[in-house]
Amino acid sequence: MTFQQAKVARVSELAPGEMKQVKVGDTEVLLACYQDEFFATAAHCTHYGAPLEKGFLHGKRVVCPWHHACFDITNGDHLEPPGCNSLPSFEVSIVGEEVMVKVPNDAPEQREPDMQSRDKANPQLNLIIGAGTAAQYAAEAMRSSGYSGRILMLTKEAESPYDRVNCSKEYLQDEAPEEWMALRPPEFYEKHAIEIMKEASVIELNTHQKEVRLSDGQLISYDKVLICTGGDVQKPEIMGVDLDNVFTLRSLKDSREIKEKAKKAKKVVVIGASFIGMEGAWSISTLDCEVTVVAPVAHPFAPVWGDEVGMMIQKLHEEQGIQFRLGHKVSRLQGDTRVNSVVLDNGEELEADLVLIGVGVKPATSYVKGVALAEDGGIVVDKNFNAGKDIYAAGDIAHFPYKGGLVRIEHWRVACQQGRIAGYNMAGQYRTYESVPFFWTAQQGLNIRYVGHVKDYDDIIYHGKVEEKEFLAFYIKESKVKAVLGVNRDVEMAILEELLRLDQMPDPSQLKQPQLDLKAYLLSVSN
Repeated sequence: MTFQQAKVARVSELAPGEMKQVKVGDTEVLLACYQDEFFATAAHCTHYGAPLEKGFLHGKRVVCPWHHACFDITNGDHLEPPGCNSLPSFEVSIVGEEVMVKVPNDAPEQREPDMQSRDKANPQLNLIIGAGTAAQYAAEAMRSSGYSGRILMLTKEAESPYDRVNCSKEYLQDEAPEEWMALRPPEFYEKHAIEIMKEASVIELNTHQKEVRLSDGQLISYDKVLICTGGDVQKPEIMGVDLDNVFTLRSLKDSREIKEKAKKAKKVVVIGASFIGMEGAWSISTLDCEVTVVAPVAHPFAPVWGDEVGMMIQKLHEEQGIQFRLGHKVSRLQGDTRVNSVVLDNGEELEADLVLIGVGVKPATSYVKGVALAEDGGIVVDKNFNAGKDIYAAGDIAHFPYKGGLVRIEHWRVACQQGRIAGYNMAGQYRTYESVPFFWTAQQGLNIRYVGHVKDYDDIIYHGKVEEKEFLAFYIKESKVKAVLGVNRDVEMAILEELLRLDQMPDPSQLKQPQLDLKAYLLSVSN
């Protein structure tokens, strides 16, 4: 192997906690100072390639500015999703006052984690029901924790684990090719002996007998099981909901079909102002469709983020031609075999040759036997994501301990985090959930980030102006900050995730100080 070496900085240029992007030959490198030592890794996040220097470094933990993947700056290890791979790290030396970095000529941009090989003499089977992102992270965690037994994923879909988040965004806009969607290429699963049984519909999980029954009658016995089947989309109980060209959006197959139908459509009605509904409305509008959103709320997202944020998002969509019928419900859908109009509860009739329903999901657990289900159909787990003897659950279905209570959160990154923790524990490596929920959405190209969790709140404190689309909104419950929404405040959002993780958020009285420096505050409370 051949190398290049270059002077990239002077020792005095970076203080502890600082980082910058440099180049060694053609390789972009992130140089960081931690406890008076210098470390170098690849410069871009392994998820979507964000420049990590634009994020935030706290201790040896660097947080990506876009989707909050986290890496250990001392060795490049991947600490928090999204993204699956780690960063390659490079040799650093100090010559006098110069910082030198040595990089292989063929340095990769990412580093696949070390994983245990399959030992065919090990008869144990860890079964994963579902093949979403929680399943993917669980399987990789098992192998990286030294588990050598059999891993089998069962999925009713025809695809391997894929980037479900993109189904309502770039993929639906016809901007993301098929090859972007898979989380790992097929050879990855073969290399690490992770089996995926596709188009396998589980009709019963018998946890007492430790076996699952498939729709074709096949029985599969297991040693440990992870339940991570996510949610089943809900449909309103209205006339015409089963007409042709009426869709829900949950899977890659759904997105693929909606995209092709939308290219031939002119007028589209979206029922529901949920995240899927609003992202879907934006994406479909880019396919030269006239889109109208119908929902009973006053403004999109107002119930969860407040009227001010909701009005800003609504205006953003209206400026791009999307129309709204808010404060109304759908009475019925009309058409012979294919939908042609949507009738509202006030009698108004909207022409539609395609309808997208986005009114939420419910936990997909009807097949589970021998595990007590929560009132909403979810599964209660402990801090290891254990739901009973040799039974684990993760993702949208899991009620898990967080900040002194049980919560169920339907966020993709949360499913990544939970799947990884469940996989570690299934492999016998004790781990608990110490992360912070993080969610993002794109609305007409405006990236909105949300960290923490709160079901309702007593007050909102704003830093910046919502109408200028550059602000932070702090959601207060019982005199504590429980969650924060940010627009065009990426570094602050990374800092706030660290503060929530450390349970060191400023109190509301401090947040009302207009000149509060969040970075200085974090350093003061964590030293």
